[in-house]
Amino acid sequence: MTARDRRGVTIGVLLFALAALLPLASDSYFLSIGVTIAMYTALATSWALFSGPTHYISLATAAFFGIGTYTTGIGIEYMPYWLTLPIAAVIGAVLAALVGVATLRLSGVYFVIFTLGLAELVRQIITWGQNVSGAKGLYVLTSITEEHIYWQLTGLSALVFLAGFLIWRSRLGFAVRILGDDEEVARHSGIHTARVKVLLFMIPGAVAAVTGAILAPRYVYIEPAIAFTPMLSFQVVIMALLGGTGRLWGPVVGVIPFTFLWEAISGTFPNQTTLLLGLSFLVIVYLLPRGFVGLIEEARGRVSRRGAFA
Repeated sequence: MTARDRRGVTIGVLLFALAALLPLASDSYFLSIGVTIAMYTALATSWALFSGPTHYISLATAAFFGIGTYTTGIGIEYMPYWLTLPIAAVIGAVLAALVGVATLRLSGVYFVIFTLGLAELVRQIITWGQNVSGAKGLYVLTSITEEHIYWQLTGLSALVFLAGFLIWRSRLGFAVRILGDDEEVARHSGIHTARVKVLLFMIPGAVAAVTGAILAPRYVYIEPAIAFTPMLSFQVVIMALLGGTGRLWGPVVGVIPFTFLWEAISGTFPNQTTLLLGLSFLVIVYLLPRGFVGLIEEARGRVSRRGAFA
């Protein structure tokens, strides 16, 4: 590990340790905001681990999230809450692998459409199953508090960052970098590109499922419309692109400001949130194609050039 890596790990540990103190030093409103930020940090960072290097825009987050939510909702009746989390991770990873094998040969808009439709497909299947059984939703009654949920999501975010750090310095990370530069070159270099993409796609699948499982007690009552909302998938994409997918820490830079902005928008324009979400996506794509990470790196480049000519 280089000195730069050690410095990055040290900073990351300190920041997560500081973030873990939030429930001890804030009121319920800021704790609620903290839960939202921790949730989207895990979702957006894991999304960027796959979509950043592969350039595949996945809108399947809501599908995996909803499956995790229902894993806790159903499993809590038969097992301790803590056992539902690894089960949700396994289910999310397996489903992501199956979807990846079937769809990652698609490209561009076809992959986007399929992943968007996946959440609706799963939602309709669960809705049909509930109609057959006569149930409309599930109650998730536990002793899990908002503080517990926040700490779990913060820990999950830390694990996602650790996974990203380790992947980037592994053989898989080397293959990912070549694949991101040119998939055809990667294929001719002997890299099994399909396998690499499936392995990467399993990460956001598992993380989104665990996130849904953790948040199920917060909803108390879950139903398909809540668990599989497509807004979640679009928000994750927007936050990741806003921060930038070129660096592991990039999505967090988009999550924090967008969370506060969206909180204000939802409170002020509750009936126009979908329209404003679409406008946000267009603005980011056209005005910030590399996100805040790109702006920061451009600013650093200008400073370096000025220093070189000084």
